[in-house]
Amino acid sequence: MALNLDTIRATAERVAASHHLEVVELEFQGGAKFRTLRLFIEKNAEERAKLAERMKVLEEAKEAGQEVEPDPTLPSGVAAEMLSGVTHEDCAVFAQDFGTVLDVEDLMPGAEYTLEVSSPGLERKLLKTADYERFTGNLVKIQTFSPVNSNRHWQGRLTKFENSVLTLDLSAVKQKGKAKKAVTATVVEIPLANVEKAHLVAEF
Repeated sequence: MALNLDTIRATAERVAASHHLEVVELEFQGGAKFRTLRLFIEKNAEERAKLAERMKVLEEAKEAGQEVEPDPTLPSGVAAEMLSGVTHEDCAVFAQDFGTVLDVEDLMPGAEYTLEVSSPGLERKLLKTADYERFTGNLVKIQTFSPVNSNRHWQGRLTKFENSVLTLDLSAVKQKGKAKKAVTATVVEIPLANVEKAHLVAEF
């Protein structure tokens, strides 16, 4: 019996919503005997906004010279918007609840499978229009379907996303290989339709 990944994703999103979480990505790998269902989750927009506000308050207090007790739940040196906000406990609780639903509703028929749940990480994939809007201003790595200026691999700062076109500032990083030779300007524009894959590049 073939898996219905759309149904599985919809179920995952339903369970995630009950925990104030969102499903970023779902992957399925393997054959009949060794199957892995992998999900990447993050706090929903409201919870991420609360996290960003807490980080902002702490940062302002530090800048004002106030003594601030470190909050172990908040990372340092990372922009709030880069964070997924999820903890190991979030992943464990979601995995338990979602796994139960998968089994009760028989959404993974057949042999045994492994369920893996984690955050998307600092070098997360950019998968939808909202991702490019959200992460404008960050360093990204892009691979295109068709060459742009004779090159398919680009890395730079996403300075603008408008009318489904990405604008990369190439001066933000040192270009390598063909990209270095292809750089005749400090910016490159890439239509979203030409993006085969893209992900953030972590900055510290």
